[in-house]
Amino acid sequence: MPVFNAAAAARLRVLVPLCAMLLGGCTWYHREPLAPQDTSTSARTLERIQIDPSTMPLPELAAHRFDPSDGLDIDEVAMLAVANNPDLKLARDDLGIARAQAYSAGLLPDPQLSVSSDYPGAAGATRAFNYGLSIDVMAIVLRSANKQSADATVAKTDLGLLWQEWQIIAQARQLFIKTRFQQDTLPLLQQQRDLARTRYERMAEAHRDGNLTDDTLSAALTAYSDARKQYTDAERAAEQTHHDLNALLGLSPEVQLQLTGSEDATELPDATLDAALAKLTQRRPDLIALQAGYEAQEQKYRAAILSQFPSLSVGFVRARDTSNIYTSGFQINLSLPIFNRNQGNVAIEKATRQRLRDEYQSRLNQAYADVAHMRADSVILTHQLQQTEAALPDVDLAARHAAAAYAQHNLVLGAYTDAETAALTKRVDVATLRESLAEQRVGLQALLGSAIPDAFTSAQTFTETHAK
Repeated sequence: MPVFNAAAAARLRVLVPLCAMLLGGCTWYHREPLAPQDTSTSARTLERIQIDPSTMPLPELAAHRFDPSDGLDIDEVAMLAVANNPDLKLARDDLGIARAQAYSAGLLPDPQLSVSSDYPGAAGATRAFNYGLSIDVMAIVLRSANKQSADATVAKTDLGLLWQEWQIIAQARQLFIKTRFQQDTLPLLQQQRDLARTRYERMAEAHRDGNLTDDTLSAALTAYSDARKQYTDAERAAEQTHHDLNALLGLSPEVQLQLTGSEDATELPDATLDAALAKLTQRRPDLIALQAGYEAQEQKYRAAILSQFPSLSVGFVRARDTSNIYTSGFQINLSLPIFNRNQGNVAIEKATRQRLRDEYQSRLNQAYADVAHMRADSVILTHQLQQTEAALPDVDLAARHAAAAYAQHNLVLGAYTDAETAALTKRVDVATLRESLAEQRVGLQALLGSAIPDAFTSAQTFTETHAK
């Protein structure tokens, strides 16, 4: 009995450090329950939000200070979108997954330990055992290709996140422009509605007194109905814009943002546009991300070709039989590439590579087409805005003259309201064209891309290096 205890204690002295070493590198499970309530940013939480400008993906945002206490300008709205947009949070989670997969792809395979023991039934025989230690050689051979593919996937995901951030910034700026436009035009449409209502009510009184025909009253009613519908539609559009902006910024529906300043969407010179277009494949993160994705698929294709060769694992074996004879040797496990030879996976990876090649070319062609379309559309909008602005002083002057004549009882109500309505309509037209042109310029800047921030240069460098 003491001998057994001594042997057990010796085994424990060996096993305890081994178990401690194996468990020391393990990750322990911790439960993380889901939130049972809405976690959107409230107005009170918004006041306490702090954003580090250095984390912003555009130089103009990195140089801007975020301070919601005095309202949000167009750049602060963009910064809040980058920091708090729900879709970007999911994209950053995807980047974390890609990095974890790259880490996993770089790990060496664990050796495999096999232990077997045979207990003889006859007296006098010795217990037999078989100990083996082996490792998968093909996993080591494929490690380089798998690691490069995973690294390329990280670069693709990283640049895809940057492109998504740029698109969110463009959407935030466009919604800012739309909100400010609606804040400016709703009072004009309300005046237009009130004028039409006043005209209709006065004409209805004249009709009741027998001083107005039915068709004239019907025309006034139609004009009032149209003005009222236009104002109601504008109210609904403003509510939709409020909803879209809050959703983009990750804010609760009840949050009413105080927007300050004006849009900053200056027209880019043709020389600047041409220079940016010439380097589009080096400026647009989505195109660079597709290049990284293509490189990842190249490595998958290479790994599939390497997997045509026999799968090999080698190991060392130590054994003892029941007659107490010890043997040492090695074992080799080798698959015979007779039927499968991994040809199916090779064909799949090759076809996938071709699809990614076509996808990149299609995206590049579409990028050039989109930029050309928006440049041409901006020229048309600019010309239309110039014509409308040139006509605005005349209608404003006519409205002022009509108001003065109406105040002196030298002009009938119908002519006065027509002149005022024409001036209000022209102002709304000017505001609408300005808003469309500003949104167009923001969209064009987003299509052309910007300088790749330092945080993403490693991803771009990886892509450029492996593309050669």
